[in-house]
Amino acid sequence: MSALLQDDLARASAEAGVAFSEYFVTDTAKWVWRYRLDQLTSDPGCAGWLTQAVVAEPEGAVVGYAGFHGPPDEVGMVELGYSVVPAHRRQGYARAMLAALVRRAVAEARVRTVRVTISPDNTASLATISGCGFVEVGEQWDEEDGLELIFEMPV
Repeated sequence: MSALLQDDLARASAEAGVAFSEYFVTDTAKWVWRYRLDQLTSDPGCAGWLTQAVVAEPEGAVVGYAGFHGPPDEVGMVELGYSVVPAHRRQGYARAMLAALVRRAVAEARVRTVRVTISPDNTASLATISGCGFVEVGEQWDEEDGLELIFEMPV
């Protein structure tokens, strides 16, 4: 994450063992890396829950990043997030990321609820979660993203 924040794709790729594209040093991605790096600094134990690169098998292409906003909170809720590199969109990767994150959450005894928040204008993400068991439970204002619809799924 530090290398990505410094626009050093070569170092980040070498350290991770995968080839990162320019998508991983966009302003949006850098906001994620900065935020997650701050989380890791303050609580190294949350590492297994945070954003990671997503690599398609068997070709080894880095198709995006996905993870949780942190470990389960005091009521057992985790919020997930994912982003697909534009060149790899509309190929099922977002749905595969979503399914993998839900499987990870279900495997953890402390998790009771999985949450995802989506802008009402993000039709692609709304379509991705459709039919996956999420129910709209409200909305919130996010300082970074604006209005978001809140969807949850009991585990």
